[in-house]
Amino acid sequence: MNDNFKLILLMMIVTYIPRLLPFLIISTKNLPKGILRFLMLIPYTTLGALIIPDVFSATPDKPLAGLAGIGFAMIYAWHKGGIIVPVIGSIFITLIIFMV
Repeated sequence: MNDNFKLILLMMIVTYIPRLLPFLIISTKNLPKGILRFLMLIPYTTLGALIIPDVFSATPDKPLAGLAGIGFAMIYAWHKGGIIVPVIGSIFITLIIFMV
């Protein structure tokens, strides 16, 4: 085997084990509802942390366009759910405000 392949394989194993162990430990236990709710909210908070800073820098000339787009996405997703309509709707609202 090539040394690079061995190195990649070893790095894969070393990074996979810390991700697998908590999953195996938690999956065998019944967690309290508060912790389960907290864990269910992590994807949303992570997505928010990735998206919100870019809202302000995506349209520096018209920050209102980005805010209106993210506002629509948040309100629609909160009331109706889903991901396609909020994303497409926020793109169109941002575009409309940006063009005005």
